[in-house]
Amino acid sequence: MAVSYETYGQWIDNQYQLSSDRMNVTNKFTDSVIAEVSVATKEEYVKMEESAVQASRHLLSTYERYEILKKAADLLKDRQQQFGEIIAAEVGKSISEATGEAGRAALTLEVSAEEAKRIQGEVVPVESAPGSENRQAFTIKEPVGVIGAITPFNVPLNLVCHKLGPALASGNAVILKPAEVTPLSALKLAELLKEAGLPEGWLHVITGKGKEIGTWMTESERIQMITFTGSPSVGLWLKQRAGHKKVSLELGNNSAVIVHKDADIKKAAEQVAQKSFNNAGQVCISVQRVFVHKEIKASFLKEVKHYTEALVTGDPFEKETQVGPMISKEALKRVQQWITEAVDLGAQVLTGNETDGNLLKPTVLVDPPQHAKVCQEEVFGPVVSILEYETEEEAIDFVNQSKYGLQAGLFTNDLTFIMRAAKEIKVGGLIINDTSGYRVDHMPYGGLKESGEGKEGPKYAMQEMMNERLIVLQPAE
Repeated sequence: MAVSYETYGQWIDNQYQLSSDRMNVTNKFTDSVIAEVSVATKEEYVKMEESAVQASRHLLSTYERYEILKKAADLLKDRQQQFGEIIAAEVGKSISEATGEAGRAALTLEVSAEEAKRIQGEVVPVESAPGSENRQAFTIKEPVGVIGAITPFNVPLNLVCHKLGPALASGNAVILKPAEVTPLSALKLAELLKEAGLPEGWLHVITGKGKEIGTWMTESERIQMITFTGSPSVGLWLKQRAGHKKVSLELGNNSAVIVHKDADIKKAAEQVAQKSFNNAGQVCISVQRVFVHKEIKASFLKEVKHYTEALVTGDPFEKETQVGPMISKEALKRVQQWITEAVDLGAQVLTGNETDGNLLKPTVLVDPPQHAKVCQEEVFGPVVSILEYETEEEAIDFVNQSKYGLQAGLFTNDLTFIMRAAKEIKVGGLIINDTSGYRVDHMPYGGLKESGEGKEGPKYAMQEMMNERLIVLQPAE
């Protein structure tokens, strides 16, 4: 196992600097302490800012950025198993899913490297305006400067790469704040980027208390942009404090999937079972609400019960494990309370709702009322609810009743229904004949309503991380 007990300082100027105050990082399955990290002081944060500002004044060429990110991607591929073991320990994600995340993170860096060479402006035909016949114009793209990046616990490596890759590719220095409970993979990635040739000052990793560090970032005039992935409440708090800074927010969801009467029931049930419980359901596009046509509901429930009960829960480091523990006892307790509320309101437990330590067996609820928390809020746990509908209009309306709008899925072969859903379902991404849980790392990814603003995917994130400047030329007289 690659995880051994170590003490990590703040990552400042390509080296660790220890603080006097420390916090523990635990194995989420055993609750044992696997490392400790420093808790940042304001002085350390200011030092990071000053270094990042100095670095950003000496822009790396686009090819230098490409070379560094490509080498980092290659190094990460070589150490995929090592990083997977770190993720499995600090998150509780199954080892197969954790190593898969490490592989995806390498691809995210590789795509970011490629996009570094594709930064371009456009020619603006100002000469077509009367009086401007002798003028020509074009735009250029420039980095915003210093970016504050804040990432969540559930995908602690790949979502870090979705911040760092585009930010560095577009020429920005970064101060990264990983989640308090899962900082190790981000710190190890910083070491790897140094090895890949990233000069001092371009990346700092700050660990400690999230609200305190978020306050420092939002109040600082040196931070030109904040990019955040996490809960809607924290995202709104950051946005309200950010002032004139650019802000990109990837927030929550209570993802919906429609299974129409003409769908392949077995395929849909298998996909729902698989993508409701990845990382114990702690993924913002995990399937949470499934609307099944009344004509096939009984058959679908039989199949989804079968596929759900076939999932193996347990120690993330056991090869056969598919669903590991939740991130904490507090998170588990909250999800159990929501399940109890749904049952008290009339829902039935089709399967699951059994606990062992931080493990919660994948749970399928049938017919909870729409006002129950499991339907209204983001569960962020291994729970999926099955509800029925009769008409296409009703299914679309049920999906749109959510205050969130990140991604949704639709299983059907009816092209008319597909086209209608594409126009009427209010989400950032609609996935046909798959669930809301589908994502590849170079696609545009982002939501509507309380799911946030801005896009991820290196090409699209880079547009947010650069400023556009117009240059107008007129020959001297």
